[in-house]
Amino acid sequence: MEVENRYIAIRHHVEGSPSVDDFEVKTAAVRWTPESGEVLVKNLYLSIDPYQLNRMKRQSASHHSVDVILPGERIASTGVGEVVASACPEYEVGDVVAGVLAWEEYTLFRPSPAVLMVKVDASSGFPLSYQVGVLGTSGMTAYGGLFEVGKPQKGEKVFVSAASGSVGSLVGQFAKLAGCYVVGCAGTQAKVDMLKDKLGFDDAFNYKDEPDLKSALKKYFPDGIDIYFENVGGEMLDAALANMNTYGRVVVCGVIAEYTDPGKRASPDFLEIIYKRITLRGFFAYDFMAKFHEFMGIIGDWIREGKVQAVEDISEGLESVPSAFVALYRGQNVGKKLVKLA
Repeated sequence: MEVENRYIAIRHHVEGSPSVDDFEVKTAAVRWTPESGEVLVKNLYLSIDPYQLNRMKRQSASHHSVDVILPGERIASTGVGEVVASACPEYEVGDVVAGVLAWEEYTLFRPSPAVLMVKVDASSGFPLSYQVGVLGTSGMTAYGGLFEVGKPQKGEKVFVSAASGSVGSLVGQFAKLAGCYVVGCAGTQAKVDMLKDKLGFDDAFNYKDEPDLKSALKKYFPDGIDIYFENVGGEMLDAALANMNTYGRVVVCGVIAEYTDPGKRASPDFLEIIYKRITLRGFFAYDFMAKFHEFMGIIGDWIREGKVQAVEDISEGLESVPSAFVALYRGQNVGKKLVKLA
């Protein structure tokens, strides 16, 4: 069996802010045979994530842990798809799977313990798109980061930056369920309103309206911050540290402000860290793979009970992948950014 496969590739390594001109659509044949031991998947939803930009750079600290993306090559990404051919007894034609696919129409994989792929229970009643977001790596990142790294206690004060994004929007809701006081920041008034009115944050603010972030955080957290869920970096981290309480925890999920401009790199005040005994810890969603099913069971129940809202921003068609990715860096997405292929 042979199919024509269109995929997205970078034309060159991407430094600085990405543009649609950095990408191209390429075509190649994908061949599957009954003797191959492989599974052919027709992709339905593709995840669009900010961290991919670091993989596209010529050099990045991320390359110590994730593969570099080379010009002209396929770009691996999480997604959801349907099995259209299988030479493996684990998977049957018609099965829906979620895991590591790619920014392409068809993905061929060989099942092994090293390949992140799970079959989706079609009877769950959840939209398939949730398997990439709230019930996928976004949910695992938010849940694992908050509860395994941040370890919130009832009554603690939690600050979430980039709170209207795929992870931040969930972190705030999870923190509220843990009995915390939660404030988030975002880049438009519409996003701020969503955080308060739809997602239940105690308060939120537009960081673009605040010329002094340290003073802004002091206003929203007069008694200090216990947990800062970090998605931005730069001066936002500096401002949060200045307002942290003793034994505060900084959960370092991402630093999107620094991905496109190394000049915005944070210069944390280490005296704040030392004398307040603040803990800063970075992490990956995949650190929590052993608890994936446990986490997803809890989050799934919260969704069914109406305690958690999934916010999605879906574009359509493979050709929209570059513009969807660029939108992440222009603040044009709300919630989990996805591309629907079929």
